[in-house]
Amino acid sequence: MDKDIYFMKLALQEAERAFSEGEVPIGAVIVKDGVVVGRGHNQVERLKDPTAHAEIIAITSAASTLNNWRLKGCTIYVTVEPCPMCAGALILSRIDRVVYGVDDKKFGALGSVCDIAKYRFNHKFDVEKGVLAREAEELLKAFFSQIRKEMEGWPSG
Repeated sequence: MDKDIYFMKLALQEAERAFSEGEVPIGAVIVKDGVVVGRGHNQVERLKDPTAHAEIIAITSAASTLNNWRLKGCTIYVTVEPCPMCAGALILSRIDRVVYGVDDKKFGALGSVCDIAKYRFNHKFDVEKGVLAREAEELLKAFFSQIRKEMEGWPSG
């Protein structure tokens, strides 16, 4: 569990980076044999790309580092439960384990809204949830509180 906390703290750093860039603060790191091989944070707004989620960017980064799209032996640490798109990409990447912080009650695809990992796909991964959930949730709350404050001055209509 100590290693899970260590790597989730790195994912939280990625989430903080997203926050500072005006993105929804979600971060991810991918680890193989105790070494970070991929990292990412949300870049949807910056890249104007609805697929630029932290997990997708981390998967692409890890595949590039390992020179292999199969991420066997890897664990992804992500601050928020993956959405259906990201959960599907994790299945396709053949990742071994997913560790996430806080549940996503609107889009979570590993148990909150649906559970893609339970379908009969050709690949399964282990899921561990709740690692540093409070910290991830606080970051999200701070971000959305800031957004609401910024919107208070906007004209309605």
